[in-house]
Amino acid sequence: MGMLTSDALKGEEAPGCQNLPGLSVGQSRLCQLYTDHMTPVSVGAKQALLECRHQFQHRRWNCSLLDDVNVLGPAINIASRESAFAHALSAAGVTHAVARSCRDGQLQSCGCSRMGRPQDLRKDWVWGGCGDNLEYGYKFTQGFVDVRERERKYKRGTREQGRSLMNLHNNEAGRRAVIKKSRVTCKCHGVSGSCSLITCWQQLPTFREVGDFIREKYDGATEVRVNKRGRLQLGDPRYRVPTANDLVYLEDSPNYCVADPTIGSLGTTGRSCNRTSQDMDGCNLLCCGRGYNTLKTTIRERCNCKFKWCCEVQCKTCIKTIDVHTCK
Repeated sequence: MGMLTSDALKGEEAPGCQNLPGLSVGQSRLCQLYTDHMTPVSVGAKQALLECRHQFQHRRWNCSLLDDVNVLGPAINIASRESAFAHALSAAGVTHAVARSCRDGQLQSCGCSRMGRPQDLRKDWVWGGCGDNLEYGYKFTQGFVDVRERERKYKRGTREQGRSLMNLHNNEAGRRAVIKKSRVTCKCHGVSGSCSLITCWQQLPTFREVGDFIREKYDGATEVRVNKRGRLQLGDPRYRVPTANDLVYLEDSPNYCVADPTIGSLGTTGRSCNRTSQDMDGCNLLCCGRGYNTLKTTIRERCNCKFKWCCEVQCKTCIKTIDVHTCK
């Protein structure tokens, strides 16, 4: 989203609007109106960053911070797959956090979900409880995150307009990912587990589930371009038209092999790699063909643990030597 500093993300206290550099004019106005919402906005941005690092920890671009203004680094200045992923995950993070805050009673303007009863729910099961408010989380995030793009006026058919449309599309894909992965959860009530009453409600997925889903969309992202009418269209007509749930991008990704701050790349020199893996974490791919160094490292770890009655676990300390491979 390009709106929160790393300092603002260190805690979960409601940050003042003046402490959130990078807000657009429209976002600043909404910040003043919804001050209590800035805590879940910060939490959502933070969990998006942590999830980004998890999803890309074994890839050449690993969401590393390069400055303290843009938490996802200059890489999002390129209209690439990585930018698409970052925007979708950020929007998903805020949607997720706001929806949960509504349920927990932390926001003045929303409460438990009022989503209608699912048609396939058994008639003798009670639809109620305090569900996560996905509807409100979606609508607030749509207004707060998207206003940055909607308040800008670009000439139709220009690259700038295309980038704005791309961001809006991927923001929407992120919000939809939260809704798509949500589920109905039920709980039994009754004496001695008799389950005489079953209550069901709408529940958010874990954010790891959302991150996994958006990562899959990243791997299958579609290249698009902006036409003279100011609309996105397929870059190659042989591919299928992306849905609102899919990610789109305008530019090819850099290879991120060499350090280049202008594109948000720290390079892969010194990164740990897996010598036997053929996947993205393998030394051949991660090291970009430069080769790797192998160092023998001695580590201490707990071993031969046994449970001793009652109630203690006793372990020994084992020392072993392992090979650590790092990219040249």
